[in-house]
Amino acid sequence: MLSEAGIASRRAAEEMIRQGRVVINGRLAEFGQRIDPAEDRVEVDGRRVQLDPEKRYLMLNKPAGVITTSKDPEGRTTVLDIVGVHDRVFPVGRLDIGTEGLLLLTNDGELTHRLTHPSFEVTKTYVAEVAGTVGKGVLRKLTDTGVDLGGSEPFVADSVKVLGARKGPGGNRTVVQLEVHEGPTHLVRRLLEAVDRPVLRLVRTGMGPLKLGRMASGTYRNLTQGEVDALYREVGL
Repeated sequence: MLSEAGIASRRAAEEMIRQGRVVINGRLAEFGQRIDPAEDRVEVDGRRVQLDPEKRYLMLNKPAGVITTSKDPEGRTTVLDIVGVHDRVFPVGRLDIGTEGLLLLTNDGELTHRLTHPSFEVTKTYVAEVAGTVGKGVLRKLTDTGVDLGGSEPFVADSVKVLGARKGPGGNRTVVQLEVHEGPTHLVRRLLEAVDRPVLRLVRTGMGPLKLGRMASGTYRNLTQGEVDALYREVGL
């Protein structure tokens, strides 16, 4: 199973077992031991690995204008239209119609729950192009003072930094990177609008250990085993 999952070659997997690096349900693995990949917990070097061939993990670079849902009654393009409904995967969380970037799709229910539940505090990274300049005062309000979004306390981003600035036809524009781990719907847009820096373009570039990288808009790929393992570690699975 380890070699079929791409963890190691068959010979290397046998050596891992011989060295006591493979644990199944809390006990050292044995040669020839049978497992149920959907039920048994397999760890290599203390890290859980996902061996269930029925589990799918896809990363999509969602274009603007695409709906993050399984079906749309208005007939608009959905993320499942892009990846194909035959994959039987579902989006993990949502990106609004105007937001682009990294979207995870999977049929792993427990992983989905943990990635989306605020108690696990999974960091999401966004890059936004906003109208106007972003100086120290704006940065301080976003990360220290906080922004009133109607909750019991002002909301602060985990981090905000300026990536660049330019002059556009309608005035100055600034590109900023924000990291947040929980919050209300349309959080990043609302944060920036609250400091009078309306969003012109918004892209999610990271989710926990996953990074969008140089994927072209509208393309998708399977996660590597290493990426799946990293997601499991992120949420304590």
